[in-house]
Amino acid sequence: MLKFLSIPIVLAAISGAAMALQGTLNSQLNQKTSLLASTLAVHIIGTIVALVAVLIWKVPIFQLKWSEAPWYLYLGGFLSVIIIALVAFSISKIGVCNATTAIILGQVGVAVLIDHLGLFGVQRIAWNPWQILGLVLFATGAKLLIR
Repeated sequence: MLKFLSIPIVLAAISGAAMALQGTLNSQLNQKTSLLASTLAVHIIGTIVALVAVLIWKVPIFQLKWSEAPWYLYLGGFLSVIIIALVAFSISKIGVCNATTAIILGQVGVAVLIDHLGLFGVQRIAWNPWQILGLVLFATGAKLLIR
């Protein structure tokens, strides 16, 4: 039970709540502007916030060894644009609950594969029968939530 209430788990849950709120806000901005314009605006604001955080915490960005990171680790920026746009689009078409359920189902499915295969340099965590049962139950729960 303590692992379930650990700081990383609680922070991840807060992150998930923020994602649902962010998707809702982005979807509404998309309705008032356009999908690409709202995606651009969100990224510009995010860039400014990240820059302010770097300046406040005095992160030595020019002293870091950026070129030593494999090229594919920088795909997060590309994926971020796709994620923001697809979430905003999906929520506007199927609602917050349905979209968030589908998003989490996709996240968990890919996360299990990444862990099991140890992709992208993460520690390999092989799946076990309980996790497979958890995925089946999770998918069943998702089916019940999507309406």
